[in-house]
Amino acid sequence: MELVILSGKGGTGKTTIGVALAQLAQEVVGIDCDVDAANMYLYYQGEDIEKQKFYSGKKAVVHESQCTQCGQCQEVCHFGAIQQGKIDLFACEGCGACTLVCPQKAIALVDEKAAQVFVTQLEKGMILSRAEMEIGSDGSGKLVTQLRTNGRKFSKNKKVIIVDGSPGIGCPVIASMTGSDAVLLVAEPTLSGLEDIKRVITLCEHFQLLTLVCINKYDMNEEISRKIESFVHQKQLKIVGKIPYDETVIQSINELSPIVTYENSIAAKAIEDMWEKIKIKLGGMKNESSHCK
Repeated sequence: MELVILSGKGGTGKTTIGVALAQLAQEVVGIDCDVDAANMYLYYQGEDIEKQKFYSGKKAVVHESQCTQCGQCQEVCHFGAIQQGKIDLFACEGCGACTLVCPQKAIALVDEKAAQVFVTQLEKGMILSRAEMEIGSDGSGKLVTQLRTNGRKFSKNKKVIIVDGSPGIGCPVIASMTGSDAVLLVAEPTLSGLEDIKRVITLCEHFQLLTLVCINKYDMNEEISRKIESFVHQKQLKIVGKIPYDETVIQSINELSPIVTYENSIAAKAIEDMWEKIKIKLGGMKNESSHCK
């Protein structure tokens, strides 16, 4: 079963909860699809068992021996990426206009390395699929799809796949959730958090995915938490967790240790209770699937 953890914005505690659930599940494949801010790997020690370069998009390159400094490429570049026959790779969008106007055919488009992708063997039999972005590269749905493909290769003997998705509703989020079994939405009790969760729920409805919701730090603003609960119930969805504010979470982040390893943490207890509810939901889906067969 594949569970994708999403949120309407960054900073809601999505990764903290994802790491905690992976720790509770143990025999699990983790896929860190929050490629612009990948940090699941920080919580674990492990060994990279696969490593490869990921290419996405094109960049222009000038063959200086052929360049006559005519300036036609500079005139046609709408991004200001070419100055005196030199290309600023951070400004270049790979549109190829310069290659078309160059009379000496001195400019070519080459594949751009966007990231290094890894499959890492962690303790307790956990597998983590992740990426390290190149400086200036953007996360893409294509990269997210590659990470999910890499992780799924190791899922045969695992109980569950847990995907830490990107925040928002953009292309990387859509690539994180398509073809998954269920989504866990992490909401925060603020007015913007309420509006954010509405957008993500609309996206989940479009893909007809089982959608579960948890409210992180719900007691920071219980009035807004009630509004979130009311909206979720209107949508006939399930609140599976209400996690209280807990300063132990700050300690766990500073020490890079999953929150569920702290025995006296009230947040850990709430996450453990939530995981039991999630397992029941996922187990029900599995049973329904087997009956359909």
